[in-house]
Amino acid sequence: MSCKSVKKGALNSKMIAMPIVRKFRRVWIPLLCTFCLGGLQAQVNRIDVIRSDAPALAAYGAFNMGVTTAQFKNPQQWDVVHAKPGQSVPLYDRPLTVEIWYPGQANPAAQQPGEYKVFFRDGKTQISLQGKAVRDASPDLSKGPYPLVVVSHGYPGNRFLLSPIAENLASKGYVVVSIDHTDSTYSDQAAFASTLRNRPMDLSFVIDEMVKINRDANSPLKSMMDESRIALIGYSMGGYGVINKLGGGFSEKAAQFAGLPPDALKPLQSANPEFAKHRDPRILAAVAFGPWGWNQGFWDAQGLQGIRTPMLFIAGGVDDVSGYSPGVRNLYAGSIHADRYLLTFENANHNAGAPMPAPQEAWKRVPWLPAIPAAHYIDAVWDNVRMNNIAQHFITAFLGKHLDKDAAKAAHLDVVEYAQKGQWAANPDGSFKPEHSYWAGFPNRTAVGLRMEHLTAQ
Repeated sequence: MSCKSVKKGALNSKMIAMPIVRKFRRVWIPLLCTFCLGGLQAQVNRIDVIRSDAPALAAYGAFNMGVTTAQFKNPQQWDVVHAKPGQSVPLYDRPLTVEIWYPGQANPAAQQPGEYKVFFRDGKTQISLQGKAVRDASPDLSKGPYPLVVVSHGYPGNRFLLSPIAENLASKGYVVVSIDHTDSTYSDQAAFASTLRNRPMDLSFVIDEMVKINRDANSPLKSMMDESRIALIGYSMGGYGVINKLGGGFSEKAAQFAGLPPDALKPLQSANPEFAKHRDPRILAAVAFGPWGWNQGFWDAQGLQGIRTPMLFIAGGVDDVSGYSPGVRNLYAGSIHADRYLLTFENANHNAGAPMPAPQEAWKRVPWLPAIPAAHYIDAVWDNVRMNNIAQHFITAFLGKHLDKDAAKAAHLDVVEYAQKGQWAANPDGSFKPEHSYWAGFPNRTAVGLRMEHLTAQ
């Protein structure tokens, strides 16, 4: 797919079903207070809550934010959902809706920033989320070009599932594009085999489309992105796609997974001599929340050796979907040629860190789901906002290290392994004593239940 000229403030593409951006307006983003849970000013379904006990790098950055929606189509892709045994897999133009957050300019005339109309886990009900970004704000090029971050949700999910992280990063000087993976969203969930085949390919395609937008002379987002500095963030099946995109080729066993058409994963397997050529050197870092696949045999030691990109794994210590040990720990240990970190939320399950707080509508049971929709977001032990804030803090540090070469942010990754073993030792003036070893950026008595490990590339 090629991106053609943009007409008077609207992004467009030769194969886009509708204009990506209706019109960019000069807008003002009013200052919003930092929310504490239970605060009188807190509003329903907010994605921008930063608790008063959040670690330092969780706070929103200095940039105002714009947000816009784009429609892409990837031509002539396998239509796995409609594949039939014994027949050639049909082809279709695969549609992908994305949400793009970016540093935006301010304008005192703006009125209602930060409202998102979305479907939540029940797959049928549209609800409102509240954040800080302003729809179609004029881009702020003053500090650009900015690194590009591509976000991939779980199965099922949608492009807003990780919106607290996406919006937060835009405020810190990143262009963030989050994908609705067709056949994998709340409202169009279909055959799991489509997700298995398409996740890595969707990532590649969206990166290419964002580059085309960045180079389009008539695009409002022209020259906003530094194409040489790209990061990926994926949760669950999104993490599965991220690992493969980085060079973690699938095993021979993966190709036998139930429901997959023959050769569906062949382009993505480590045994395919062409697979290694797909590694993208522009991707400088990646974050994988609870990546799926180890316990189903999708990777082996050989396949993981293809990863060279620095990674931050984030997982719950009792993850019963992707598995922890065995599971995510094996992916972390096996990526031997990458510099990598593993952040563990002790006693947390699969929803550790990535999903936004459960919308208020999600607490009502619906007859077509086996559990209340809120179960898709929440954890039995950890508070969602708390986990989001911790993830925002460490992702900011990690991307600061690898995309921005920011030593001050990177220093927040250098912590004692078990948070509770850190010692708080402060002088009356607030300065720290030599014996101070508490996790950097965490207020006293707040770094508990966490573990951070680090392995360097071999």
